[in-house]
Amino acid sequence: MGARSPFWNSRFRVHVVAVFLIVVIVAWTVWNLQSKIPSFPNSGRMSEQTLDYFLIKGKINERDAANVEWYHAANSKSKITEALKSSAQMIEADIIMRGHDPKEPIMAHPPQTDSDVTLRDWLKEVTVSDKGIKLDFKSLQAVAPSMGLLEEVRRQLHGPVWINADILPGPGGKGTPLGPQAFLEAVGPGHPGDVLSLGWSTGWSPDTDNPGYSWEMVREMEGVCRVLKQSVTFPVRAALLPQSYPQLRWLLEQSDRYSLTVWTGLSDQLAMEDLLPYRQNIDKSRVYYDLLESQSNAFRKLPGYS
Repeated sequence: MGARSPFWNSRFRVHVVAVFLIVVIVAWTVWNLQSKIPSFPNSGRMSEQTLDYFLIKGKINERDAANVEWYHAANSKSKITEALKSSAQMIEADIIMRGHDPKEPIMAHPPQTDSDVTLRDWLKEVTVSDKGIKLDFKSLQAVAPSMGLLEEVRRQLHGPVWINADILPGPGGKGTPLGPQAFLEAVGPGHPGDVLSLGWSTGWSPDTDNPGYSWEMVREMEGVCRVLKQSVTFPVRAALLPQSYPQLRWLLEQSDRYSLTVWTGLSDQLAMEDLLPYRQNIDKSRVYYDLLESQSNAFRKLPGYS
C-alpha cells in the first residue's frame, strides 16, 4: 500500500491530541470533585476521621479533638430530643436488652431494665441529624441485634458512629467486662468508617490510692486491637490518668488508628492540671475530652492548655 497523505497524518495527530486533552480534562474533573467530597464515612483515614467530618461540616474550626462536645445518656425520648437540639456534636446513649417481653435493645443504663425508647426508634430520630452517635453497650446480648438495627439505617446516617464497650478488666474495676472476643464477634465486620471505642472496667474511690492503667492492661488491649482494621479510641478515666501517662502514650504510639477519649465519673475528684501532659505532649487530634462542663471550662483556662 502507498504511504498515507500528509493531510491524513495531520488529521490523525489532531485526533490523538484531542483525545488526550479530553482524558486529561475528565481525569482532572473527577479528581477535583473527589477532593471536595467528605471522606467520611467510607474513608480509610485513621484516627482523625471523626474530626474530618466535623471540620467539613463547619462544626469545629481546627483538627483539635478537645473541640468536640458530647451529650450524655440520651436514654429517653425527652433526652434524645434535647440532645438533637443541643450544641453537642456527639450523642452518647446506653444500650441493654429489655428485661421483659418483648425482648429487644432499648436505651437504658443498669440497673434500669426498661425505657420509653427502643434502639430502633432512637436510630430513627438521629437519622434526621448530622450529629455523630456513640452506642455504649452494657449488655453483650444486646450487641448483635443492635448491629442489625444499625445496618438497617446505615445509609440514612450522616455522622460518625462509635461502638463502645468495656471489654477488659481495668484499674479498680468491679463490673464485669463484656470480653474482647465475644464483643468483637457480636459486632461483626461492622463498617470501615465506624470507630471502635474499647475500654476497661474501672473504679475510683476517694481518700485512697487509686491505681492507674498498668503496663499489663495496655499491652493486653494493644494485642486485641492490633489486628483490627477500624479506628480505635480508648475511653480512659480522667482521675486515673496522672499515674498512667507512660503506659497510655506508649499505647498511642503503636498505631495511628488509636486515640484516647478522656471521661470522668460524676463523683470523681481530679486536678485538671494532671491532664496537661496529655494535652501538651500528644497530638491534639488524638485525645478527646468527654468531661463535665465545669471541668472542661476549668481545663481550657489553664496556662499551657493551648
